[in-house]
Order: sequence, then structure tokens, then C-alpha cells
Amino acid sequence: MTTQPVDTPVHVRPMTPDDVPAVAACRVRGWQQAYAGMVPQPHLDAMDLAKEAERRRTHLATAAPGVVNLVAERGGEVLAWGCFGLYRETEGAPPHSAPGRPVAELYALYALPEHHSTGAGRALMTACLDRAGAAGFAALSLWVLKENAVARRFYEKAGLRFDGAEEPFEIGGATVLEVRYARALAG
Repeated sequence: MTTQPVDTPVHVRPMTPDDVPAVAACRVRGWQQAYAGMVPQPHLDAMDLAKEAERRRTHLATAAPGVVNLVAERGGEVLAWGCFGLYRETEGAPPHSAPGRPVAELYALYALPEHHSTGAGRALMTACLDRAGAAGFAALSLWVLKENAVARRFYEKAGLRFDGAEEPFEIGGATVLEVRYARALAG
């Protein structure tokens, strides 16, 4: 893998099957770095790139209509991956709901740890917000671990706000708390 200079522009585009190995690396390495100390370490240590690549390949091939997978690349190297689609039902409607306009949910956004703070994640987040708005969604919502202060600041810089909703999430034999963030989108 080559690493391009940070001043090389970031390009965001739809994910293709050829991106699966790089996207699997973004997710596995992103999880291992972002959730250290928040998720049981044995769960993070057991994450397998080959198994994750197969999951990503299956998800990409069988994605529901309206699910959007994007990658951020610099000089042809995939640095980050994001995925959004229709908001999944949970307890209570997300904020910014509007009659006739559904709410999108950001299902995932992960960057390779060595590319944090290089603009790749920000470019990807901006593209997700823009594309969700252009697709007619009234708002974009997401769930983030309550303890993940770094991610929460990242989403706040993108204009999302904690809306008061909290949900427990089971992972690796432990329960962690997720909080919901949301932002209205231009139609």
C-alpha cells in the first residue's frame, strides 16, 4: 500500500467490488483503534480481515435499494469507507422527520487510523450528507458509542447534534451505550 501526500486531493466515489479488501481493512482497523478500551479487547482482537471482506462483499452485492456505500481515496488508495440508507426503526422517531421525506441513517464511517485528521473522513462525511440530501432525505441520523468522544466531536463538527436518545448495544459479551446524533438536510 502506498501513502499519498496529504496535499493530494481526496476523491469520494461509490464503492465497487474491487474495493472490498480495502474497505474491510478500514472497518477492522478502524474498530480496533476507535473502540479500544470501550469494547472488550478479545472481540477487537478476534476481528478477521478475510471474514470481514466476505461480509462486505455480501453486503455490497445484496444491499437494499437506496443503500449507498462510498469510499474516500487519495491517489487511488482507499482511505475511508462510509455507508448510509433508510433509517432503521428503533424506539422513537429520529428528529427532523418530515411528512413525505424519510430520514437516512449513517450505518458506518471508518477511516484507516493512519489517515485520521487528513481530510479523508471529513470529505466522506460531507459526501454522505450531500448525497442523502440530494436523495430526498429530510435528515441524517447515526448512532455512536457514548464513550467515543473523538467520534462525537467529529460528528458535531459536521453539524450533527446529540438528540437525547440512548440505546444499549451488546457486543463481545458486554453492554455499551450508544447515543443518537442527527442533522436536518436541505432537500
